[in-house]
Amino acid sequence: MPVSAAAAPTLSSSAAAEADLGALPEWNLADLYPGMESQAYRDDLAQAQTQCRAFAEAWRGKLADIAARPDAAKTLTQAVQAYEGIEDLLGRIMSYASLVYTGDTTDPARAKFYGDAQEKITSASSDLLFFTLELNRIDDSLLDAALSQEPLARYRPWIEDVRREKPHQLEDRLEQAFHEKSITGRSAWNRLFDDTMSALRFHVDGRDLALEPTLNLMQDPTEDVRKAAAVALGETLKANLRTFALITNTLAKDKEISDRWRGFEDVADSRHLSNRVERETVDALTQAVRAAYPRLSHRYYKLKAKWFGADALDYWNRNAPLPNAPTRVYKWEEARDLVLSAYGDFSPRMADIARRFFDERWIDAPVRAGKAPGAFAHPTVPSAHPYVMLNYQGKPRDVMTLAHELGHGVHQVLAAPNGALMAPTPLTLAETASVFGEMLTFRSLLEAAREPAQRRAMLAAKVEDMLNTVVRQIAFYTFERKLHIQRREGELTADQICDIWMSVQGESLGPSIRLGPGYETFWAYIPHFVHSPFYVYAYAFGDCLVNSLYGVYRNAAEGFQERYFALLSAGGAKPYGELLKPFGLDARDPGFWSIGLSMIEGMIEELEALEG
Repeated sequence: MPVSAAAAPTLSSSAAAEADLGALPEWNLADLYPGMESQAYRDDLAQAQTQCRAFAEAWRGKLADIAARPDAAKTLTQAVQAYEGIEDLLGRIMSYASLVYTGDTTDPARAKFYGDAQEKITSASSDLLFFTLELNRIDDSLLDAALSQEPLARYRPWIEDVRREKPHQLEDRLEQAFHEKSITGRSAWNRLFDDTMSALRFHVDGRDLALEPTLNLMQDPTEDVRKAAAVALGETLKANLRTFALITNTLAKDKEISDRWRGFEDVADSRHLSNRVERETVDALTQAVRAAYPRLSHRYYKLKAKWFGADALDYWNRNAPLPNAPTRVYKWEEARDLVLSAYGDFSPRMADIARRFFDERWIDAPVRAGKAPGAFAHPTVPSAHPYVMLNYQGKPRDVMTLAHELGHGVHQVLAAPNGALMAPTPLTLAETASVFGEMLTFRSLLEAAREPAQRRAMLAAKVEDMLNTVVRQIAFYTFERKLHIQRREGELTADQICDIWMSVQGESLGPSIRLGPGYETFWAYIPHFVHSPFYVYAYAFGDCLVNSLYGVYRNAAEGFQERYFALLSAGGAKPYGELLKPFGLDARDPGFWSIGLSMIEGMIEELEALEG
């Protein structure tokens, strides 16, 4: 019998996890719908289809005439509000379907449920495509006049964002074809990647493990275990490399076709547009980070190799715990209290919002067979609330991940009052609250550390996290750029993709990391390359931005909390440049990125000083 969505969140955790980590929470998706077969879900799905058709009948072909009328502002507001209500409903349905599927991507019933929902919502929403296209065909002077009046003025940020897409939009029928074909195109290849990755098992010391536990073993205190996990990862990925190469080639070509039709020049321009960030700003970030490789990653890994008594570290030791470092396993309740305490020291309001995720079962923490790997905070829709997904295993990095995802969750709660159209935050600021929450938690733990060995271990772990967030993600972005540019000349073999991967990894990690056989396949498990091309630079953007933001907080805390909450509460209603002005920060300034990078460099210098 199919597992209902109501039952899905109550699947028991493994006995080992409960014994070692305490009772791990599992989310309650009934806040969205009681179950996959529930009447409420079926009613909303039918209502969505009906409302989409009715919206098209009411407004298609009429916006230009409405804009010329004296009551244009009032009537266009009615249309925008109706559109927003439908977007919230569609988002609720798809959020639920995707979260159910995330809980066990190997369950055929859930996979079918997710696929059916995606197909029906894509079909229904095709009736909405005309709306933004027609908005962009309204005469500029008429629309500006309407936007100067309430109540339409409230929606100016969203409409201005829609207008930025104008140079790249196609004729209505082409837009509909692109939209409907996504089910058998990009979405289908995304699902193939997810299904394939979830089904893979990595043979480590007699055990067949899923991806997440295998990656976790690469941080084990014992080198033999780390090496076994790394070898198993490489072997299994290599055995499936033809599939991953096909997925990558197909999606890169799919993107090239879309970019060509829409008139995007650079392979990443569509991402920059959706992020509302200038290409020059991202180029400046990329150049600053790549120029800093020698004094950041190269310098740190040389120091780490010295700690291990080696000239260079094998790749499976890159994230290894330090020799003789104190090891900690954090039970769930301890992790919860640590993060809430750090949030509360900054602002009781921030802790109160984060506490709701624990008290109201908005978190799914256990590692389970079939559960998607990684971690995320899903905003769902403003009429509901976010959900956080983790694969919690008690390591210090898992505590930092909890702090990170709760930061996202707090951001999403604060932005929700902007409504379905303006709550979503551009990627330029999407990592702000998450990285800031991580930094608060780290600083709280570091201040409590008294032993030099403990302090060194914590500083090293934070430096590694920051290198993984800044250096590694810019290396990922460089990899994607090279791959997509070369794909324009023809299909790439798996070996060619591996060669690109090894070249950018060697450049970023430096001579103190030995990239041996097996590592060339590691690009294949990175989901962002499949699901969100060129998303990765947002992590580096966010980390450097938050380092600068945190510096402002430490140097002038007076009034900072109010400005910080104003930034988060804006959601997507204001451009990132405007939101940073109250802090005296300008990401377009070439020196801006040096501020963030200098914080990482300062931590490495502190580690070097501890050696003396």
